Amino acid sequence: MMQQPNKGTPRSGRYALQPTGYRAFVPSRLPPEPALHFDGALLRLVSEADRALGRLDGVALTLPNPNFFLYMYVRKEALLSSQIEGTQASLADIIEYEENYIEADNPQDIEEVLNYIAALNMGLERLKTLPLSLRLIREIHHRLMQGVRGETKQPGEFRTTQNWIGSPGCTLATASFVPPSPHDMMDALGNLEKFIHEDTDLPFLVKVGLIHAQFETIHPFLDGNGRIGRLLISFLLCEAGVLKWPALYLSHYFQEHKSEYYARLQATRDSGDFEGWLKFFLRGVAVVAAEATDTAQRILQMREQHRQQIVSALGQGRAGAALQLLERLFYRPIINVQAASEIIGGTYAHANNVVAELEALGIVKEITGQRRNRKFSYEPFLSLFQ
Repeated sequence: MMQQPNKGTPRSGRYALQPTGYRAFVPSRLPPEPALHFDGALLRLVSEADRALGRLDGVALTLPNPNFFLYMYVRKEALLSSQIEGTQASLADIIEYEENYIEADNPQDIEEVLNYIAALNMGLERLKTLPLSLRLIREIHHRLMQGVRGETKQPGEFRTTQNWIGSPGCTLATASFVPPSPHDMMDALGNLEKFIHEDTDLPFLVKVGLIHAQFETIHPFLDGNGRIGRLLISFLLCEAGVLKWPALYLSHYFQEHKSEYYARLQATRDSGDFEGWLKFFLRGVAVVAAEATDTAQRILQMREQHRQQIVSALGQGRAGAALQLLERLFYRPIINVQAASEIIGGTYAHANNVVAELEALGIVKEITGQRRNRKFSYEPFLSLFQ
């Protein structure tokens, strides 16, 4: 797809001719001017997304421990966000690798997913003492790219050379989009940081949508821009207290609607259609928040069902160790007998019996088909995230 340098509007930005002959996009400042037009559809989507986020935040309070939900949800998001960038790994790969159960054939892919989790956790921790800023974004990027593909592309540093977006093998001349030059990029980043901290009359989710789109347009790193841009959404929601836990992730929605996602972003640049992008973004927030709320509720129901099943089958006297193991399966949904022994604090033989009882009840499933070095999966729980 050839560059179309005549595109751009005063509302969106301009394509600036560079010394070597290509044109790079320079975005206008946020918020858009003329101001956003809130028609009935956009207002309705703002309301739906707000309500869906409120229900998601509320359902987390009903869980005995929000980490029952967040442990797997964060890993699913990390996996999906990394898969958008071409990483090949499965949810089971991630869990087993973390537990040192496997030596992966694709350790680089798995490490990229684990880096995403580490970058998310580091960012949330840093937000307790440092506002969301260009400095923090660079720190998060450094953690994201540590020791994986892209580690040679200035991790933690804004780019000093031109990048571009397009199909594999394309050049600056044939790119579908060329972000701002390094000089214009720094001005754009400064303006974006001001907008992040600016008090506006815009609905907060609208502001988040504009920030994500602008960050992707600026594309300030040589690699990892998509993952950082998606992480920003969670950081913004948590920093503002809209969500108490990082429980909204849009990677699945963006991946499922990939063509529209890229087209909507490009339309903000080419024609200043921020309203079209925001409708897409807010619809995604509402859909994903509703799905996450449903998953959290099903986890709660599953936990209660399995607790009752264990007590009914084993009796109050014998159920203690099995119930203890069940609780930990929400954090370690793939285990071996040795791990079960450490969790319940009993002998290997005792743990083996407890695991066998859970297997007989259909709560865990043996997944190796071997007699030795067996592993067991909390299959009903994992299936909620497949």
